[in-house]
Amino acid sequence: MSFGRLKRHFPWITLVVLVLIVGVVHPSFLRPQNLIELAGDIVPLFIMALGMTLVIYIGGIDLSAQSVANMTTVLATISLPMFGVFSGLLVILAGLVFGALSGFVTTRLKVPSFIATLAVGGLALSVGQYASSQRALYMDAGERDRAFGWMVGSGWSGVPHELILALVLVLLAWFLQNRTTTGRALKAIGAGEPAAVASGLKVERYKILAFAFSGMLAAIAGLLFSVKLSGGSPTLAEGFLLPAIVAVLVGGTPLTGGVGGVLNTLVGVLIVAVVRASMLYFGVPATSQQIVFGIVLIAAIALTIDRSKMRIVK
Repeated sequence: MSFGRLKRHFPWITLVVLVLIVGVVHPSFLRPQNLIELAGDIVPLFIMALGMTLVIYIGGIDLSAQSVANMTTVLATISLPMFGVFSGLLVILAGLVFGALSGFVTTRLKVPSFIATLAVGGLALSVGQYASSQRALYMDAGERDRAFGWMVGSGWSGVPHELILALVLVLLAWFLQNRTTTGRALKAIGAGEPAAVASGLKVERYKILAFAFSGMLAAIAGLLFSVKLSGGSPTLAEGFLLPAIVAVLVGGTPLTGGVGGVLNTLVGVLIVAVVRASMLYFGVPATSQQIVFGIVLIAAIALTIDRSKMRIVK
């Protein structure tokens, strides 16, 4: 098998090798209940990375996802007593609007996506800080369980409800990517935007849609954070942006877009989860974990980026 064909299989090969290494050194890691709990813990990260995938798929980046998730935890906590379960719809709509704003600034004002989303992330952070008065907020446990109790806990055979939610979302995202005109348009934009424009595709509309979906999924991740931790804070989801980007890239969706997709991100998130768990098993200090993710991010970009689309790197 040539290196080019083998490269496509790197993500799941990496996942299997990592699981075997950690499992051989620490056999307790392979206990089914431990693996289920590990998968349940990373669902918010997976949902955030799922949204990020759609933007990276078109060759952009969304650096506002973490701030949108943080803002969502605050808005969900504040609005829950007034709107009950409908507070979920409210915060998801807020994420959709912030994502669409990132798309609008990128496409209509011609601002690069990493700057546009950084600025929109700043707006979301400010909204979260203003609404919370820069302090941690707590949910009433009874109100939380009545409105969003279905999102957490466990059901048949101890499977966490979060995993079922993640499964539904990834199936919807896969359907959008592979079975709809929108999915085919996103792939065409990522593979070659000038050609997509020349073919008459409404590129700006689809790009705004991708950013809007990313903001919406970041808001769902924030809502799940808020429900699991029973509260909100403008910093509750701190530290998730870099692992989310790493998950998308190591899963096989390069920054240049056009290949990869949501199923690749599922593998990428599992790799990140195993790497995080292995650092705990091997006693890596929490302060050093960001260094590991930084190294993995550089390696992932170096290995996956399509240099044929880049004549000059600045």
